[in-house]
Amino acid sequence: MLAGGTASAADPVTEAMQKAYAPYRVALYKTGNNAKDDARQAVARAQQGWRQIATQFGAQPPAPYDRDPAFASSLAEVSQVYAKAATEIDQDQLSAAHNTLERAREVMADMRHRNQVIIYSDHMNAYHTQMEVVMEGGAKTLAGPNGVLELTAQVGALDYLAAKLKSEAAAENLKNEEFLSLNKAVGQSVADLKAALFAQDADKVKAAIGKLKGPYSKLFAKFG
Repeated sequence: MLAGGTASAADPVTEAMQKAYAPYRVALYKTGNNAKDDARQAVARAQQGWRQIATQFGAQPPAPYDRDPAFASSLAEVSQVYAKAATEIDQDQLSAAHNTLERAREVMADMRHRNQVIIYSDHMNAYHTQMEVVMEGGAKTLAGPNGVLELTAQVGALDYLAAKLKSEAAAENLKNEEFLSLNKAVGQSVADLKAALFAQDADKVKAAIGKLKGPYSKLFAKFG
């Protein structure tokens, strides 16, 4: 089952989750940029949207979630994540709140995976996972045996996933100039990293790794 865009989700639960995902993305972006007031407002909107999902579907979700024994517990876990993140934001712990909010993305993705639902956010998540592999371990990999070759292989996977961010986009987004611009920036950040690797320039590689997150975060916040 494939749900490509927010306007054409495959079922009412997924459609509602996608709508509630919009303020969640903003909350992640704002906590990552230490924007406390904006982050607090975004989390509040995400909580409101998630409460509506729980109220409407919690007791008896429609297909394909109707046979998912973990559906209710997943709903509750996302609610708990939002509550914890809201407290951390109020306590000026924006970095902690950002890390807390990441868990909600994982829970929602697992809900869809268990029920054979694929949406564009899943491609964004796959890219994010590989991006973090490169960002968190890239310098260590580069310094190890066959470092350039090992990191080039990892970036090859990232390059493939970056291409999916365009090929799997909803038709309406492929006509959206802002989406195309943000998507291009993500691809360019990977291309720059590949170029630095091919040149075997360790300093440029490290600099390019540091420039991966910004373009992705902007695309995720608006379209992820």
